[in-house]
Amino acid sequence: MKVHHIIFSGAILERGFWLYVWCIQNKAQVFYYVGRTGDSSSRYAASPFNRLSQHLDAGQKATANMLLRHIRKMGFDPLICKFNFIALGPLFPEQPTLDLHRKFRDLVAPLEAELAAHLRSKGLRVVGAHTSNTFADSRLLAKVKILFDKALVDLTKGL
Repeated sequence: MKVHHIIFSGAILERGFWLYVWCIQNKAQVFYYVGRTGDSSSRYAASPFNRLSQHLDAGQKATANMLLRHIRKMGFDPLICKFNFIALGPLFPEQPTLDLHRKFRDLVAPLEAELAAHLRSKGLRVVGAHTSNTFADSRLLAKVKILFDKALVDLTKGL
């Protein structure tokens, strides 16, 4: 039996369009997972905190637990992994209509794909498929890269 400690900013409870990066360490192996809120399945854009819990849901009926599936596919035991979660946003607020949701989803989706490609270009092991049929806004992408690069440098100091 152990005591565990989690600290987080209440700001990650805000719904909207966010980008996030997981850094998972299993013994000496480290890998990354890139994601976003505001997907295609509804007009709602969840908070990063909501996605955090969904990604690790081990329930039999869980469907949004892609990170947990990747962990298991690689043969890792999630109970011994160390998890770091970095969220950036909200880039845009949650939208009141499906048409507006799609407009902003289509701005964030290519950012997710480009961020994953950016991390891979740095030699990081990123799991999952990240594709987009459109190009990311270059100014917003530049800001995203700078902010995640800084956050990852700070994170790796603690690994």
